[in-house]
Amino acid sequence: MLFSTLFAVGLLILDQITKILVESSLKLGERITVIPGFFDLTHITNKGAAWGILHGYGWLLLLIAAAVVVVAFLCIRWLTEGYNERYFAIFIVFSGIFGNSIDRIWRGQVVDFLDFYIYYNREHHWPAFNVADISICVGVGIYFLSTLLRSDKNSDNTADKLQETADSK
Repeated sequence: MLFSTLFAVGLLILDQITKILVESSLKLGERITVIPGFFDLTHITNKGAAWGILHGYGWLLLLIAAAVVVVAFLCIRWLTEGYNERYFAIFIVFSGIFGNSIDRIWRGQVVDFLDFYIYYNREHHWPAFNVADISICVGVGIYFLSTLLRSDKNSDNTADKLQETADSK
């Protein structure tokens, strides 16, 4: 769990440093083409969640974030079932939640700067995102893969107990 915590703190620091760099290097709305027709660095803000959902309800998003973190932390043993990659995944998600929450508290909005699109039509692009967003997606992905590829320790014990009960009758 120590490695997971340190890694998550590192991601949180990286998230905040990249946002500070974007704010100090680019004017709001400015973009720098990195890979023509595919990827730009830009400086935009979002007062909502993904795709602008709940735009202007930063306080509600902060409450939801706090609730998710508290419930996940209280249920961490049950959620992880002792698998290290699940601790890692949850702490990466925490890092992303904290990174975007810091933005909502400190800046009043989330800074996004990674903008991917197809060819030269910027009208059809994935919404810009940041390191915190990547952390949340990667953490959820790792957790999802772990639940698919690992057996459920709790249900295995239940099945064993049910079998033992059936055998004793």
